[in-house]
Amino acid sequence: MASSKPNKLAFLSMPAPASYVAGLGRGASGFTTRSDIGPARDGPSAEPKHVAGEEAEVDPDQFQDPDNEYGLFAGTTYEQDDEEADKIYQQVDDAMDSRRRARREVQEQLELAKHRAERPKIQQQFADLKRGLSAVTDEEWESIPEVGNLTRKKRRKQERSFAVPDSVLVGDRSKAEYENSLDDRQQQSGGFETPAESGALTNFVEIGQARDKILSLKLDQISGTATSGTSTSVDPKGYLTSLNSVVLKSDAEIGDIKRARMLFDSLVKSNPKHSPGWIAAACLEEHAGRMVAARKIIKAGCEQCPKSEDVWLEAARLHNNDDAKVILANAVQHVGQSVKVWLAAADLEHDVKAKKRVLRKALEHIPNSVRLWKETVNLESSAADARVLLARAVEVIPLSVELWLALARLETPERAKGVLNKARKAVRTSHEIWIAAGRLLEQQAQDKTGAERDAELDAVDKTIVGGVRELRKYQVLLTREQWLKEAERCETEGSPRTCEAIVKATVGMEIEEEDRLDTGMVGTARAILAEALRVFPGRKSLWIRAAELEKTHGTRESLDAILNRAVEHCPQAEVLWLMAAKEKWLAGDVPAAREVLERAFGANKESEQIWLAAVKLEAENNELGVARELLVRARMVADTERIWMKSAVFERQQGQLRCGPRDSQILQSQGNFSAARAAFAAGLKACPKEATLWILASRLEEADGKSIKARAILEKARLVNPANDVLWAEAVGVEERSGGAAQGKAMLARSLQECPTSGLLWSMSIWAESRPMRKARSVDALKKSADNPVIICTVARLFWAERKIEKARQWFGRAVATDPDLGDSWAWWLKFERQHGTEEHRDEVRKKCVAADPHHSLVWQSVAKDIRNTGKSTAEILELVADTAHPVIFHHPL
Repeated sequence: MASSKPNKLAFLSMPAPASYVAGLGRGASGFTTRSDIGPARDGPSAEPKHVAGEEAEVDPDQFQDPDNEYGLFAGTTYEQDDEEADKIYQQVDDAMDSRRRARREVQEQLELAKHRAERPKIQQQFADLKRGLSAVTDEEWESIPEVGNLTRKKRRKQERSFAVPDSVLVGDRSKAEYENSLDDRQQQSGGFETPAESGALTNFVEIGQARDKILSLKLDQISGTATSGTSTSVDPKGYLTSLNSVVLKSDAEIGDIKRARMLFDSLVKSNPKHSPGWIAAACLEEHAGRMVAARKIIKAGCEQCPKSEDVWLEAARLHNNDDAKVILANAVQHVGQSVKVWLAAADLEHDVKAKKRVLRKALEHIPNSVRLWKETVNLESSAADARVLLARAVEVIPLSVELWLALARLETPERAKGVLNKARKAVRTSHEIWIAAGRLLEQQAQDKTGAERDAELDAVDKTIVGGVRELRKYQVLLTREQWLKEAERCETEGSPRTCEAIVKATVGMEIEEEDRLDTGMVGTARAILAEALRVFPGRKSLWIRAAELEKTHGTRESLDAILNRAVEHCPQAEVLWLMAAKEKWLAGDVPAAREVLERAFGANKESEQIWLAAVKLEAENNELGVARELLVRARMVADTERIWMKSAVFERQQGQLRCGPRDSQILQSQGNFSAARAAFAAGLKACPKEATLWILASRLEEADGKSIKARAILEKARLVNPANDVLWAEAVGVEERSGGAAQGKAMLARSLQECPTSGLLWSMSIWAESRPMRKARSVDALKKSADNPVIICTVARLFWAERKIEKARQWFGRAVATDPDLGDSWAWWLKFERQHGTEEHRDEVRKKCVAADPHHSLVWQSVAKDIRNTGKSTAEILELVADTAHPVIFHHPL
């Protein structure tokens, strides 16, 4: 009985569908075998198939393209008729194309221009910028940075790994191993001792000496046996010298040279007519030590740029003397008008005759060159030959002032006048010719005497005045500074009268009289002052400056003459009378000084300064009775406070101590403290603004042992006189002397807040610091008060303490130059020179101090006004102040 169930495996015996691919449902892709493609040979063509009765396959698209004749006439034969037909059609096409070609090309050009305007090329966009590169300088071009990574992105480094060699592994393995046995040689020699044949140490010094000796012997053999001039000859000294002159270049320099070589190579290739590029490329090779390459490059530059004189000169420089002559001979064929080339050719000649021959040949080509004429004249040893050459030169170049003046210098004085007259007519705008004429007249006047000499000197003034007027006529307007420079040059070259004439003629050209004195030449300044005093005889300041000039650079007679003229024109100027009397006194002529003061009394009867000057003159000459009588008359005529004070000081110096109830200092010196205290109280009530009285009252209480009362007096003084650095300094000194260093520093800090620019307080603050902190404190002081002479002197003393001798001397000089009237600075400088200077240094300080004549400073005044030092000179006071100077002065006596 057959089963009714269907057979599920029946499909295995069925044929597969046409499009079936095994495994496609599971994702597999189909593959093709040779049987699917067919045989490797081509099958039979269409004709055999047609013959065999098979119908050929036809491509339906082969007849769609009319231009594709392959498919249409593929099986036909191309005959002559077909060729003629093609030619006819081609001619028809060309004729039709030529009819519209011009219109079409114009239209295409318009469309192309429109397209370029809307979307220009990159080259056209940067055309203006590329043209602007012609203005870029060499420095700007060199400052362009190198191309680098500008993206600011960190690039990943390429890490490379290498296999570790076996030797490293074996060596690392043997690090921890230990040797537990001795070598055979060690056992034979007895342990760790190293065997040696003689037992002596190796002498490396002898080895080095032997090596040097062998080298010297080899050099001697080579130099002695080899033929001179051959390639094997060696000069030992020259060889070693050349080795010393070898410059070793670093990798960076070599890289820079290579980069620069590439740039210059690109430059000369892109612009071969640019001569600086060739010169720079040759210089680069010279710097790199490649002289052959440098000469080759500059030779190419001469060929490319034959009209550039710089290229020829550089080529001559890079070659030896003989080759350079040939190069310059070729150069004059191309640049015959170059003065530099001819001069370089003359410099190559070592014989004077050869140089003359070259220069004269150059003058044939360039007759209007002033420089060539000057070089030619300088080679002449005979004045007559030089005169002939200059005569010819001024004929060829009549507008050259230098040649005219040179010819005038070679002529005699009489013929020189004619030469200068011709020069003046040829060159009417030259001031040098007029000045030369004035100097010539002055030179002739030196050989004459009397009236003839005066007439010649007057002619100098007239010549200069005429020259200035003639130059203005031809619109040649020199400034005052230019004329004064010419005057200074005349004075330097030994023509003072011409200098004076120039100053007289030009000093008043649109300028104030105060500005006419700013000059550094003595003769010029003297002439300017003389002209200024002639125009403004009543100006006291001009007479003072003239007197100071004569005192510094003139003689005593010239100074007396100036002062006598000054007091005649300015009789009311007290300072001029005092200067005249002092100069007579310093010269040792006391009667003449008295006569000057008597004349001054007649012109200034109530002058306090003249009365006191007369008293001082008599007192210094031990005429005490006359001095006392003069003081009595002065109190009656002038009746000023200073005269009364000087009278009291004079009587005290003479020992006349008739003290009253208010002579506080005298009472204090006598030990009467209560009376002195009352006198000070009365004085402070009358003069509360006088800081000296407050300080003296404080010191009285301090001397009596009452420091608390001294502090109270100074506190009250500071309330009455705020921002007074002297009172603050005294308060700091009271605290220091009372033994309270901390209170003193606190008081000093308060004083600097009250007086931040006081040099005295800053100096005390510097010395109050410890030694390491003084330098920093001095820097702060200089920032607060940079031009204060007390601070500068303190800094000099700091350098002194640090043994910086030269710096200390310089700063002492700065201190006295800032304010020469401060005697303490001079005293510190002298004390410094006593310790570290020579006798010449000390004498120089003394002379400068006497010339400055200081009168102020706390210590200086206290010593100078001491009764025991009455009548002592400035030099003696300086020695005394230098003796009393201490490293740190807090207690400043008055």
